[in-house]
Amino acid sequence: MMEPTSAYTPSPTRYDAMTYNRCGSSGLKLPAISLGCWHNFGDHTPFETMRQLTRTAFDHGITHFDLANNYGPEPGSAECNVGQLLRTDFAAHRDELIISTKAGYEMWPGPYGDLGSRKYLIASLDQSLKRLGLDYVDIFYHHRMDPETPLEETMGALAQIVASGKALYVGLSNYDGPTLEKAAAILDELQVPFIINQNRYNIFDRTVETNGLKETSQRLGRGLITFSPLDQGLLTDRYLDGVIPSDSRIATDGRFLHAGALTEDKLKQIHDLNNIAAMRGQTLAEMALAWLLHDDAVTSVLVGASKPEQLLANLKALENTEFTDRELSVIKFISLA
Repeated sequence: MMEPTSAYTPSPTRYDAMTYNRCGSSGLKLPAISLGCWHNFGDHTPFETMRQLTRTAFDHGITHFDLANNYGPEPGSAECNVGQLLRTDFAAHRDELIISTKAGYEMWPGPYGDLGSRKYLIASLDQSLKRLGLDYVDIFYHHRMDPETPLEETMGALAQIVASGKALYVGLSNYDGPTLEKAAAILDELQVPFIINQNRYNIFDRTVETNGLKETSQRLGRGLITFSPLDQGLLTDRYLDGVIPSDSRIATDGRFLHAGALTEDKLKQIHDLNNIAAMRGQTLAEMALAWLLHDDAVTSVLVGASKPEQLLANLKALENTEFTDRELSVIKFISLA
């Protein structure tokens, strides 16, 4: 059965307001804000909502859609849904898009559906390409470190994937600095275009600053794309009064953020940061995104949205990414208190 086509004409001004940053020392540029398809592209989301999210993103210069094999729910459903949109809405614009996906977390039963073996990574990407309806992805990531598999095997699989034409570039996700450095040396020797790291980073979670990832990535000329920039909603005005909205992440999905996170100390931090944002003429969410975007080490920030209005609100962060030294110092003091 043929899928219905869509009469979608992108905005002719879609590239006018977006900033595009180079991935480290590579030739590839990414939009400062990218669309993350982690939470809102599974089968629980109405297809028309996904259509409006991707159209709104592309109409405003967001050319990068980020996926993984296990994004859903259910695992694989985000790739299936985005794949349908690529066929019906974006078929004429494939060469304007960066499509990335990953493998590293459990995807199917048994010893070959998880972590970092050559068997798993190559099989997983083949499955991802079928779900997406693509011949290749632009970036393929190993999704997490695997202490059980020799790093040479995992990096060798990424080399084979690029050589086969199934990915143009490779990236590493959720690595630390020392492991990144070892992996980069192997990939350099194999002449693999490893250009980017993907890691969690926000005002409250500064792990990449302490585990060597940020410094090493910048020193080696690799890009950094960050996820969870709003710390699952804590860095917004949703919880300022201490009440949990019925449609919030805490209320609807307790896997990654639970009510226990809203301690008195955390609420005070949120209030103090919100006051700084207000003095800057921004919402707390806008300031949290701008804080990342001001950093030369950060290539792009992944944002998720459940409706187009949220995506448009996030894009407003691009209007002011300058911070005084005092603002940065106070933000750091509050976040580490």
